[in-house]
Amino acid sequence: MTIWTARPETTNDITAIRDINLAAFPTSGEADLVDALRADPEVWIDGLSMVTEGSDGTLVGHALLTRCLVDGAPALALAPCAVRPSAQRTGAGSAAIRAALDSARSMGENLVLVLGHSDYYPRFGFTPASGFGIRAPFEVPDEAMMAMALDDTRPVPTGTIQYPAAFGV
Repeated sequence: MTIWTARPETTNDITAIRDINLAAFPTSGEADLVDALRADPEVWIDGLSMVTEGSDGTLVGHALLTRCLVDGAPALALAPCAVRPSAQRTGAGSAAIRAALDSARSMGENLVLVLGHSDYYPRFGFTPASGFGIRAPFEVPDEAMMAMALDDTRPVPTGTIQYPAAFGV
């Protein structure tokens, strides 16, 4: 099994992050989303855009947490997450996600939301957001909209998720 190093992005990584997202998805939508989120100082949080690199320093994975709101209270959205096709199913994506979650926890963040595969994200501790009283601002299968509290001793807000404008929802 490959051992991946996950770390916060630097300005030198921006082109590689775009390339990772372009390689991982069929359109430029996710790569464009990352660029738009990075340009929005209201939602971008330094230290919460994580890259995964191999032993040779090549970047293969990316996970991004940005500010969103739940009925006006701060939360984080995990999106997008991308891995170069040649490195998928090797733990590169998991390493980036875990690093992002650990960094968010160390910054005092609590609530993280993700819209994704219900067979993938629970391994990190995500459960249906409806269990927290949280819902998406659009129709989505209950099992696909997930949430996680990074500190179980703190309350989490309830209500409707308000995504950054870059998400277009």
